[in-house]
Amino acid sequence: MKDIVVIGAGKIGSTIARMLAHTGDYRVCIADRSADQLQQVETHEAVSTAVIDIADKKALVGLLTGKFAVLSAAPFHLTVAIAEAAAEAEIHYLDLTEDVESTRQVKDIAARAKTAFIPQCGLAPGFISIVANDLTRHFDTLESVRMRVGALPQYPSNALNYNLTWSTDGVINEYIEPCEAIVEGSLIEVPAMEEREEFSLDGVTYEAFNTSGGLGTLCETLKGKVRTLNYKTIRYPGHAAIFKALLNDLGLRHRREVLKDILENALPTTTQDVVVIFVTVSGFRQGRLIQETYANKVYSGVVAGRMQSGIQITTAGSICAVLDLLAEGKIPTRGFVRQEDIALNTFLANRFGHYYAQKHETERAAG
Repeated sequence: MKDIVVIGAGKIGSTIARMLAHTGDYRVCIADRSADQLQQVETHEAVSTAVIDIADKKALVGLLTGKFAVLSAAPFHLTVAIAEAAAEAEIHYLDLTEDVESTRQVKDIAARAKTAFIPQCGLAPGFISIVANDLTRHFDTLESVRMRVGALPQYPSNALNYNLTWSTDGVINEYIEPCEAIVEGSLIEVPAMEEREEFSLDGVTYEAFNTSGGLGTLCETLKGKVRTLNYKTIRYPGHAAIFKALLNDLGLRHRREVLKDILENALPTTTQDVVVIFVTVSGFRQGRLIQETYANKVYSGVVAGRMQSGIQITTAGSICAVLDLLAEGKIPTRGFVRQEDIALNTFLANRFGHYYAQKHETERAAG
């Protein structure tokens, strides 16, 4: 059994621990600064807990030393501190961050580390990059790569048509920070919440707009190879207009803690959600302009003995799959590892990656 530390005892962190523990292949210690939060973690013989302040570097390095890997499910502003402690403890590092600047700093840390540093192992960034990169391999030359992802309530019941299904800090961050994109072959930054579009999938109309961080490292990977590359978050129509009013007209982009408090006290959580994944790539093959699309929906379902939301299944499933592949030596075990370095078929064949498989999720949704 391999010893793992999961930082963060929230919805995603506890799901990661449960998934790993139920395999019988991992012992997991969940660490969090909140003793109350840790008391809510499901008891399991392969799961232990530890109260720790990430700011106490000596204590954090002590907790990590001797372990196989640390998986960060903590807020993005703690990313760099955890990565630095992992490097000092000489263990593997994986995270779920969508924050662009944090990932750049993790890359710098990885350059001098003796182990693997694999940021952005969630849904988006994460799995979405694996899918997009796989599609690009089907073309001789590329024209456009368009990536769309959203975690949505199956039964929207408020004006925002939205429920909180994952990190509130993460949602606010991706709605405010600048977004990377490639436009006419040039790598640029575009504003979040802009360039709204509508599309339909399975008879349902959605809107999508720019959000930060979803591209992961694909901009760097595909720079000079593609004319257009962008990422947008999917929501039900009407969401963007209301949220832009909150951020801009009411000035809440400058008062993030106030906005977080409002959202967490006004929007209920739900496990009845659906994750929509929609990636379209166009380019030339044998002189002809061709388009290929990956479309998938992942619903809530029972995983490791408990009902989990779609966003918990996809996000936790992704980082658990990458950890598995690392433990099996199927991906690099030293230095900075990009999501697009992972082959889609290898990912989907994994026991955790299987949650994304079309047949599996269709059966679960039908059940």
